[in-house]
Amino acid sequence: MLEQFFQAVFKADFIFAVIRITAPILFAALAAVIAEKAGVVNIGLEGIMMITALFGFLFAYWTQSWIIGVLGAVLTGGLLGLVMGFFSLKLKTDIILAGIAINMLGAGGTIFLLNMFTGLRGNTGNLVTPNILIPTVKIPLIDRIPVVGEMLSGHAVLTYCAFIFVFLVWLLLYKTPIGLNIRAVGENPDAASSVGVSVLGIKYVAIALSGALAGLGGAFMSMYYSQGWNSGMVAGRGFIALAAQAMGRGEPVGAMLSSLLFGLAQALRTKASGLQGVSSFLVSLIPYVATVLGLVIYSISLKRKARKHAIKAVKP
Repeated sequence: MLEQFFQAVFKADFIFAVIRITAPILFAALAAVIAEKAGVVNIGLEGIMMITALFGFLFAYWTQSWIIGVLGAVLTGGLLGLVMGFFSLKLKTDIILAGIAINMLGAGGTIFLLNMFTGLRGNTGNLVTPNILIPTVKIPLIDRIPVVGEMLSGHAVLTYCAFIFVFLVWLLLYKTPIGLNIRAVGENPDAASSVGVSVLGIKYVAIALSGALAGLGGAFMSMYYSQGWNSGMVAGRGFIALAAQAMGRGEPVGAMLSSLLFGLAQALRTKASGLQGVSSFLVSLIPYVATVLGLVIYSISLKRKARKHAIKAVKP
């Protein structure tokens, strides 16, 4: 059994699968990073991904254009972020409760919306056409390199976008005035307000950007990964992304590395489920066990760091 497992893992197609599985988690993790930098906890990532996956697919189906589907998912995600911001920032609702409401809407409300718009229940398998699926891209030259080409070439457009967005989000946060304002509001809103920064406006911008990025993850799920929408398709990726953001210390590159770790765990689950003699119930726990272990390690590292700072502070 172990020999079969290692033979399945040490292959180019396994790394290809890790990268593919990582993409939607990475979009949501970057969404969590932007929100966290502004001092906002976007706990509604799971629901936003479910809702944007549905509307992204529907927009693509109605127009027969995957590009419009992706744009529709992004706009829907941004609007959902603004809705969360309105309830939290304007109506003073606890943002955790607002996020939970979005998650509940994503879990149950999407089934109602699907039935209302299409008459279908549970999935959109009958509506899938080639025009609404995100195309894959062969990278020139790289696709001819043995092994490397099999790992890196042939992914969906949004897969490459997910990793490009790591750099773009870093650029936004650390090299632009709006990024400086986002970080200032998250670190010390009173100080930011004292120099003329609109704390409320910046938080709205951050939560809208967070929702839009999560929308890209939702579009990826329905228009490429699952090739159609179905209930429960996000399968906890929004919550895993929150863990990836925390493990990555709230930084884009750290979130990417953590997302790759969780992508690896899910890919291992897929490979292990095909082995004989392995319980499917135990295999299904792999991503969630990895999430819990990752958060435990992150918590221990934070305590050690705090202890070191405390020791330095008491030294003369």
